[in-house]
This record gives sequence, C-alpha cells and structure tokens, in this order.
Amino acid sequence: MSRATETASFLGIISVIYFLSFFGIIPLPQIVREEILPLPWWALVSFGSYSLGNIGYHLYRFRDCDDAYHELMEEIQSAKDDLRTKGVSVD
Repeated sequence: MSRATETASFLGIISVIYFLSFFGIIPLPQIVREEILPLPWWALVSFGSYSLGNIGYHLYRFRDCDDAYHELMEEIQSAKDDLRTKGVSVD
C-alpha cells in the first residue's frame, strides 16, 4: 500500500467517525457535541475567509506591481496577436 493510499484511508476513517459523531449516531456527551465537534467547521470557515481576503487584497494591489502588470499586459497582447495570425477573432 502506498503512502498516499494509507493517508487517504486514514483521512476517510477519521471523516466517517467525525460525521457519525457530529450527527449524533455515535453518542457523545453534550458538551463534546456542542463545544468540540464544531471546531473543524470554524477552522474551515476561518481558513476560507482568510484565503478570500488574501486573494482579494492581492488582486486589489496588483496594479501597484508595475513591472508585473506591464509584463502581463505584454503577454496578453502577444497572445492576442498570435491568435489573430491563426484566424481567431479577438475582441
């Protein structure tokens, strides 16, 4: 069994146990279900919020990187020119 298969199996088993506990199929004390089991969801929401904020900030700040901006615009223009030579209509 490869390392990736072992990791996938482990994560699958952990996920099944977590969801069975989260939905109350595996009985746990009330404090555990209310206080501890929602933590991975909060971690996921926090990570997603951080990721979207980070992407948004860097997209907003993109024009401040003048060298990268001009290089990207030149690449876009060369791609458009290449497509025009091949007969593709570019707006």
